[in-house]
Amino acid sequence: MDPAERRDCARRRRALLRLMGPGSLALLPAARTVFRNRDVAYPFRQDSDFAYLTGFPEPDALAVFVPGRREGSFLLFCRPRDRVQELWHGRRIGPEGARREYGADEAFALSELETVVLRLLEGARTLYYHLGRHEGDDRQVLGWIARLRERVRAGVRPPAEIRDLAEPLHELRLTKSPHEITLMRRAARLSVEAHRRAMSVARPGVSEQAVAAEVRAVFDRDGATEAYGTIAGGGANACILHYTDNADPLRAGTCLLLDAGAEWRGYAADITTTFPVDGRFTPEARAVYEVVLEAQRKAIACARVGRNWNELHETTVRVITAGLVRLGILRGKPSDLVRQEAYRPYYMHRSGHWLGRDVHDVGAYKIDGAWRELEPGMVLTVEPGLYFPPHDRRVPRGFRGLGVRIEDDVLVTAAGPQVLTAGLPRTPAEIESAMGAG
Repeated sequence: MDPAERRDCARRRRALLRLMGPGSLALLPAARTVFRNRDVAYPFRQDSDFAYLTGFPEPDALAVFVPGRREGSFLLFCRPRDRVQELWHGRRIGPEGARREYGADEAFALSELETVVLRLLEGARTLYYHLGRHEGDDRQVLGWIARLRERVRAGVRPPAEIRDLAEPLHELRLTKSPHEITLMRRAARLSVEAHRRAMSVARPGVSEQAVAAEVRAVFDRDGATEAYGTIAGGGANACILHYTDNADPLRAGTCLLLDAGAEWRGYAADITTTFPVDGRFTPEARAVYEVVLEAQRKAIACARVGRNWNELHETTVRVITAGLVRLGILRGKPSDLVRQEAYRPYYMHRSGHWLGRDVHDVGAYKIDGAWRELEPGMVLTVEPGLYFPPHDRRVPRGFRGLGVRIEDDVLVTAAGPQVLTAGLPRTPAEIESAMGAG
């Protein structure tokens, strides 16, 4: 385990234990092995919460956190070392390795799980647990509580309250440490490189899948993975927000919307570029692109300490609505059109989301009903877009089948917004020059 990550995990556990308070206990299962088909498993990815607190990379484990426990507050249950299983499936860490390499105060084989956990649950007033996330884990945990309740007459006291572990934990995850930001910068750099590579290979006749393959090749070369399924939507496919078929050939005179990000050591980047397949924007595509780019730049400027989350979205709405009027797609006074939400057929999503271990990362967007204020260390995406379905007769023919989204990853700092994904050509002139058409 990387020393910086080990220190971060220990700091996070201490923070969680303080928030939990005395008389409580938290149970956090690792991700399970999931099978794609007979005897073939999907590539394993650790549960984000589990990785955040433990760094432990194996499936089928359980972490237990007990504030103030004399023998240690962090217990880990994991698969034991097994010579035969390791011959077929690779080395295991085992309980000894969990203590030595991952900082567990105590570690046990999974065969000891029920005995030890029942003893820990007895007398705990509050249980923190992600109830409702995994049915099998829920059955196990609720079964333990039921067994303790059967012994109430013998003086056994099961937890009186189950609280969602996400309440304290996800607020911790929202603000990134310097080490986390370093990892996110690396994911961002790889993602920028992948988008540049895609721009260099995209041309009429090349398939969307071939462009997506070039993106994955950049990630694979440096030991990263896709943070999510790459969206490579050419032409009207760009109007499908979560298009992942990536099955069609690219056509001259259209744009490619590429939404792709790397995951590096558990942290995600998320970038969207839109560029002309043959290197030069049509007049309509250029006009739409410039509206979206203006909206994005003005929203990024709002990503400052003390500004509230929704100000970014409201900014994009105002700029895009005014742009739709200039394009002749909407008619009327922009402020009235904003109140009427007349933009929504063409801009139907929010302007961004939190980013971190998950692409759509955790953390509340409102506090006590009010949009939360931005703080240093938060990372978010800014991604306005405009989409004109191919058969929408409300828009002029030259706009039909055109989708444009521009997305970057932004770190909130005391000195102002910092774009982690800087380095891509963004203006139409820069894009055409990068593609050799300028």
